[in-house]
Amino acid sequence: MSGPLDFDDGDEPDRWAHRRDPDLPPPSEAVRRGHVPVPRPPGMSRYTWFLGVVGVLLVAVVLLNGIGSSGTGSKGIPAGKRMPPFAAPLATASLEGDVNVQTGKDDESAGARPACRVRGRDVLNVCALWERGPVVLAFLATRGDRCVRELDVVERVRRRFPGVQFAAVAVRGDRERLRRLIAARGWGFPVGYDRDGALANLYGVAVCPQITFARRGGKVVETTFGELSESELAAEVRRVAR
Repeated sequence: MSGPLDFDDGDEPDRWAHRRDPDLPPPSEAVRRGHVPVPRPPGMSRYTWFLGVVGVLLVAVVLLNGIGSSGTGSKGIPAGKRMPPFAAPLATASLEGDVNVQTGKDDESAGARPACRVRGRDVLNVCALWERGPVVLAFLATRGDRCVRELDVVERVRRRFPGVQFAAVAVRGDRERLRRLIAARGWGFPVGYDRDGALANLYGVAVCPQITFARRGGKVVETTFGELSESELAAEVRRVAR
């Protein structure tokens, strides 16, 4: 790739004199100030030329974002897709370790056994949740006030839907702080602990709170971002519970 173009102070200003924007300072003054006007093609208005430049920049930004992103990105699991299996240590248990996201098709670095087969009283297993009924899965960060408030709403709503499986996953953070928070707020749903953030990345967690709604069997209906009121959350739960 060639380096940046450099204008020659002696010839270039005169070359573009017939196309110079009347609102710009004379070429010699612009050069003295360190500003060199970018010429626009003949016959193109300043407004059209500006929109063209903006369009090119927007395309470049989209391409760069696309190249730098992979997986589900910042939109959660797409509707119609199945929730990725996982088995996470419960925040309140003594079990240590990272979340198992092994599907049986990947390498063993995601877990020694497929996640759906990892069960136990110290484990939050999403496969076990969707086997029992519709699932409402919230992601939180313990230092986020909005997240904590939303999980209080989840706690109130879950009591009205005994057939729906409510759960949450805390992303990173201090586990002892999380345990104290669960006890203080009286959350009665299981809370998993995503120690290294791998599960949050797998589910495309972008904001806090973020909630995934799925029907029995794990098929995702919707992912919401930000706080929901009690009535809004209840409406979403009714939708997956039908």
